[in-house]
Amino acid sequence: MLKFLVFLITIFSLNTCNNSSKLVLITELPKELSENSGIVSFSETHAWFVEDSGNKNKIYQTNFKGKITKTLEVKKRKNKDWEDLTKDDKGNVYIADTGNNDNKRKDLVIYKIPNPEIEKGDKIDAEAIHFYYPEQEKFPPKKSHLFYDAEAIFYYNNFLYLITKNRSHPFNGEAFVYKIPSIAGNHKAQLVDTLNFCDDWNTCQITSADLAPDGSKLVLLSYGKLFIITDFKDANFSKGKVETIDLESTNQLESVCFLNQSTLLLSDEKKGPTGRNMYSFKLK
Repeated sequence: MLKFLVFLITIFSLNTCNNSSKLVLITELPKELSENSGIVSFSETHAWFVEDSGNKNKIYQTNFKGKITKTLEVKKRKNKDWEDLTKDDKGNVYIADTGNNDNKRKDLVIYKIPNPEIEKGDKIDAEAIHFYYPEQEKFPPKKSHLFYDAEAIFYYNNFLYLITKNRSHPFNGEAFVYKIPSIAGNHKAQLVDTLNFCDDWNTCQITSADLAPDGSKLVLLSYGKLFIITDFKDANFSKGKVETIDLESTNQLESVCFLNQSTLLLSDEKKGPTGRNMYSFKLK
């Protein structure tokens, strides 16, 4: 009887850590990252994370055993709602303070920090890339136009790209792609594309994105799905080929990045008995 109970507890633990048959559990993340919202990787032994709204203005390096190995405070920058991370070809990291659930913010900003891998202290400087959406005229807009939350950022051809998280009612599945210079200043975001993969509120809102190291694949994450875009030219992502992968997960998946050309890292927030994990996913 005791052995049977232990077996049930083990099975329950595995299911609550990873209820997907496609994601491979790497490790449970430390409690400091219960509300992790962005991930970026420089090597195949660890990743960097940030947390979202109301948490510390820090970026955390965590190894694949779930231990925090380095913490950097981003100097003189508040975490209003940090939502995603990306990096450029020089090793700079961009923190998207672009969370905008109520579509009321007029202080949207992306923080650019130098390569955290080589920072020797426990604090790091950040340049501010302020921007606004020229299409937004009311703060907040009416419920049918709640288009201006963004939880996904990636770097491509010297520019930053944001993909919006549609919160409109009724939900139509549209996600806007905005282009922003990757330099400090106050910029008008340029609407360059519109994506629409599906129209289910629960599984089609975009929560993170990343571009493959060779630039051939753009991966978008939602709550339970991956959208892999290939064969695109310039920023015409909607013209590319789209593959949709059901991750068979109901966890609150928040972050994705490329570990290498063929492997993704993903993470989820703590939600009840599940989440706060880092996973890998092998692409075809």
